[in-house]
Amino acid sequence: MSLSQPKVANLLTCPHCGNDTEFFEIADDVITTTHYIQNSDGSFTIESKSSQSLGDVKLFCGNCEEDLSSFHQRFSEMIF
Repeated sequence: MSLSQPKVANLLTCPHCGNDTEFFEIADDVITTTHYIQNSDGSFTIESKSSQSLGDVKLFCGNCEEDLSSFHQRFSEMIF
């Protein structure tokens, strides 16, 4: 008897190519702040990093690059 993965009802799937694993966002007008610590050898290590988008944020399919921004709200709610 083989156990299969349960179906996920709210799985985001690209309606154009069927991709359900790879997606990317593009944000306009972003402020990125990175805090560094200098090490004793003169190199730097990132201590913390934050960003704030002042413009639109769009969601795209990572396979066919179709604009999926209409799904962005649901996508955002599912990031843990």
